[in-house]
Amino acid sequence: MPLLTDDAPALPLDAQGILELAARSMFQLFSSVSQGMFLVDRSGRIVWINEGYQRFLPDLGFSSVDQFVGRTVEEVIPNTQMRRVLETGQPVLIDLLTNKAGTFVVSRIPLRDDADRVIGAIGIVLFDHPETTLQPLISKFALLQRDLDDARRELASQRSRSLAVAGDGERRAKYTFASFIGSSPAAAEVKRQARRAAQSSSPVLLLGETGTGKELLAHAIHAASSRASGPFVSVNIAAVPDTLLEAEFFGVAPGAYTGADRKGRDGKFKLADGGTLFLDEIGDMPQSLQAKLLRALQEGEIEPLGSNKLVPFNVRILAATSRDLASLVRESRFREDLFYRLHVLPVRVPPLRVRRGDIPALVEALGEDLAHRNCIPPPELTPDAMALLAGQPWRGNIRELRNVLEQAVMRSDSAYIDAAQLERVLRDAGVVPAAPAPVLEVAPATDAEDESRYLRPLAEQVAELERRAIAAAMKAHGGNKLATARQLGISRATLYGRLENPD
Repeated sequence: MPLLTDDAPALPLDAQGILELAARSMFQLFSSVSQGMFLVDRSGRIVWINEGYQRFLPDLGFSSVDQFVGRTVEEVIPNTQMRRVLETGQPVLIDLLTNKAGTFVVSRIPLRDDADRVIGAIGIVLFDHPETTLQPLISKFALLQRDLDDARRELASQRSRSLAVAGDGERRAKYTFASFIGSSPAAAEVKRQARRAAQSSSPVLLLGETGTGKELLAHAIHAASSRASGPFVSVNIAAVPDTLLEAEFFGVAPGAYTGADRKGRDGKFKLADGGTLFLDEIGDMPQSLQAKLLRALQEGEIEPLGSNKLVPFNVRILAATSRDLASLVRESRFREDLFYRLHVLPVRVPPLRVRRGDIPALVEALGEDLAHRNCIPPPELTPDAMALLAGQPWRGNIRELRNVLEQAVMRSDSAYIDAAQLERVLRDAGVVPAAPAPVLEVAPATDAEDESRYLRPLAEQVAELERRAIAAAMKAHGGNKLATARQLGISRATLYGRLENPD
């Protein structure tokens, strides 16, 4: 190691001197190793370019430096974002710029005076022809993106398998919140409420019309709760004869009655011990059983038929109904005390007609499921067909939408479904088709908003622009996510993530 002598160069002793030295050194370094540099003043005029940048002038349409220097940056460099750096004072460290001179990797850095005011900016061309100079890096990131997409799909597949009924017959939830398709405000709100309910141990009452997805949300709440490792047991009260409901709930003791199993039979409360019991169509429960259910919930123990022994249980209750329980209580057809026992965390699931923006995503998910079950290509709906679906009242909600879509697919000789085919299916079902309605609309800004809408954080504006771009692409492609992702140049996994979490 060489020894320092008294006449060797030394660092400045003051902080300001060190900063000035570092600034000069960095400027000289970038000027020598970059492909080109230029400076603009506060007004955006080009005031200087280095020798490296001069080689781009002919492709930009200039034969001399004098023609280039002194003009505003937008005039001489198409597609530049330098003005944004001057206005916001925020640097853009890495960006791609494409114009008639080629494609470049660039940096844009604001210059400030002693009072911290922006007085100009420096533009640096880090790489030209990135498709060749950065090919190893681009290939590596493309490979990482593919691996990430594959990992997401595999993780989703493993989660689905783990949530399905296990090989030993153990009962598990089949759906998660990702299974509840939709990114509309109504869908986002119901998922927010359901996620909050999943963190509690109190009873949840899912309210909503038939076919809205109440059972799916019940599965998702269990899967997101602390009881996810326990069983998920459901019983549709409307599907079980009144005479068998008590045995269905509480079980039967050995030899309780003639013909009864000598080993006895566990009821749903026992099967759900340590997990969740989902009571679907609770509004159809006969009053004779309501009192026994209330006692079981209050005491935490049941008495099987034909037994004098009380059996404790540890069960979280989820209930659902498409009926107006409050009206049933007023009519003395549903016990008021049981209603208050269940109506602790009510979650109202919105009907499809108030979340029309979710129809393209629902159609794609339902179409892929139909294709998988029937070994056929997924259906492709024309924009007029999607608009027709968006205009229907859907009294049967998602269940009716699936039925209409399945009928159209089974009747069609091709994968393409148009509005005329859907109209025939609706009329054959005795439904008069309503007028088509646009699925996704992007409201234009008014003149009064032109200036004020930019007085917000830049990240918020970028997120809004991204949402508008996705909405416009979805509308242009009739809700087809694969075509939308290709149009926007992103993966389907990225698009699903943006739709699921729009903020």
